Amino acid sequence: MKKSLPPSYDMSLTDHGFEATQFKGLTYPLGDHAPEYGAIYPLSDDLGWTRMPVPGNLAHINLWLLDDDAEMPGGFAIADTGLFMPPTVDAWKAMFAGALSQRRLTRIFVTHFHPDHVGCAGWLANKFKVPIWMNRTEWLMARMLTSDIKDHPPEDVLRRRKFAGYDDARIEKLRQQNWGNFARAVSRLPTGHVRMDDGDVIRVGKRNWTIMTGGGHTPEHACMVDFHNGVMIAGDQILPRITSNVSIMDSEPDANPLAEWLASIEKFKAALPGDMLVLPAHGFPFKGVIARLERLAQGHHERLDALEAALRTQEMRATDSFGLLFGRPIDDSIYGLAAGEAVAHLRYLERAGRAKIEERDGVGWYSAT
Repeated sequence: MKKSLPPSYDMSLTDHGFEATQFKGLTYPLGDHAPEYGAIYPLSDDLGWTRMPVPGNLAHINLWLLDDDAEMPGGFAIADTGLFMPPTVDAWKAMFAGALSQRRLTRIFVTHFHPDHVGCAGWLANKFKVPIWMNRTEWLMARMLTSDIKDHPPEDVLRRRKFAGYDDARIEKLRQQNWGNFARAVSRLPTGHVRMDDGDVIRVGKRNWTIMTGGGHTPEHACMVDFHNGVMIAGDQILPRITSNVSIMDSEPDANPLAEWLASIEKFKAALPGDMLVLPAHGFPFKGVIARLERLAQGHHERLDALEAALRTQEMRATDSFGLLFGRPIDDSIYGLAAGEAVAHLRYLERAGRAKIEERDGVGWYSAT
């Protein structure tokens, strides 16, 4: 198949030379076009799209370049930064030597603390002497985890894994591993940041971006919404074809993140226009945000109902629910994420009075009420 040339920019994304595609109620104005790693595609004359590699099934992360030239001609800001790993660093260096060589970085926006979003933020901030803008909670999470490096996992973490249903062999394997992989994918962060709170309106170039925070995926994930032009930098809060991981975190083991996630969906549904162009961290820019939010909520409620029904016929540990919740084999590379999400669903049922839990020999056994 012959590769198309990048279209000229058009913020409506209706006259770009590509054929829009539709899938499950969503419209993808650019079809399956996406920039190569380290290349910049102009969504408009003041908003660019680039991508960086991510290992595993995600394959990539979308990053956004925002003109920020109100006080500095040629100034631009970055929204999210990619993992701090050689391919990403090399791609950034090539961009700064090439397409961005005549421009100046002004600031860095980070939607949340996960490594593929904050990974290069410290390196870029320290290199160019510019501030990082983040939600305070997300900033503190990143700072905490970059300093939390140990030879072995803490014992309380191992107890929680056993409670979720890890067998003895898996527990022992974990016990021998290093603790602190987060820090290995995130560059050294500066000592301070500029705080972004829910409801803040931040002027960047000619645009006003309203900060909307959501919970569940991370504590206070910050989305940037340009209501005037109908554009949203969504991070992982709203993805078009995959569902963001909603897990119990070791830093807050008694939380109810799925309840926070479902409440955030209602918050965004009430605030966002239906024709908003969503710029997600993974996948392609799309329209149909209300339909997508409804489908995300529906998917979780369907799994909760199925899980409750199963608990009426048998007791389960969190790890016993993998087949029901995910419908595919769970290998070692995603076992921890799956366990965290399984516990989050069971926690939701427990807090809603739809399930009960009994601890036996350090293992949590769930059943319906």
